[in-house]
Amino acid sequence: MAATELSIDEASEEIDAVIDEIQRAVIIDQEFLETVLVGLLSKGHVLLEDVPGTGKTLTANSFAKALGLSFSRIQFTPDLLPNDVTGTHIYNEKEGEFEFNAGPIFANVVLADEINRAPPKTQAALLEAMGEGQVTTEGETRQLPQPFFVIATQNPVEQEGTFPLPEAQVDRFNIKSSIGYPNNDGEVELLRRRNDRSTPTPTSERVLDLERVRAVQEVPERVTVTEDMLQYIAEVSRATRDDHRVSVGMSPRGTQRLYESARAHAVIQGRTYVTPDDVKSVSRACIAHRLVLTAESQVNDVDKSAIVEEVLAEIPVPTVEAPA
Repeated sequence: MAATELSIDEASEEIDAVIDEIQRAVIIDQEFLETVLVGLLSKGHVLLEDVPGTGKTLTANSFAKALGLSFSRIQFTPDLLPNDVTGTHIYNEKEGEFEFNAGPIFANVVLADEINRAPPKTQAALLEAMGEGQVTTEGETRQLPQPFFVIATQNPVEQEGTFPLPEAQVDRFNIKSSIGYPNNDGEVELLRRRNDRSTPTPTSERVLDLERVRAVQEVPERVTVTEDMLQYIAEVSRATRDDHRVSVGMSPRGTQRLYESARAHAVIQGRTYVTPDDVKSVSRACIAHRLVLTAESQVNDVDKSAIVEEVLAEIPVPTVEAPA
């Protein structure tokens, strides 16, 4: 085994260490942290929808520090321009030429804060970056640092001053989830920790580094997915397209993301193969935001997550045995 190659057990232990470190700084549910890490391990991106003050910025920063990666925060506002995200050329008087000044998108972990407060043209500046790991400015293409992981946050759509995200951009997110409010014990623990320190914001320590994160991201490629599981994943995707409440179901790209997310979840569980439980565990976060409801369903306020749960309940589950 190459020095930079990790076994699935080793990768699972590294992930557990990252989760433990983040929970040392942030009062947050372990299942939520695993969901975000599914996005990272599947080389995708994560969209969080929460009201202000639930710890989205602190969580994203804690992820970057625990992973040992560079971090950048972009505050999306109605007057933010695409060049404010990707960068622009500035004239260097000393050299007598224009040089590129990289924007905040050039980081390993990018927090796109309140992304739906910016107009669609600026939101679209992220499309190429998220889809291809590069940005093109004034006809020149530049590669972004790898790994490249966007954690975008948005306020609930009913809040004033928000713009709906384009469907093409929503589809770029492997995972959509929310932090939510802590329970009573969690909120008391939050106050207890604040009482024990003199600074308002806790910090995480580095657990991994750049090369280690890259090695962890390669591990899902070695997870076994049987033919029965491939059929199961495809059936789940197709069922979302056939549901009478849905006008646009999972795209083929979405099906691939479900497959990749299921493999990543198996790694987090320390398993060498994908099971139906892996698919079920990631389906709500991976599928619901990709569904476009019919006009009638929108008027009736149909819950997309409930559609996913019903689809999973209707499709026969294959029996998967551990590989010999």
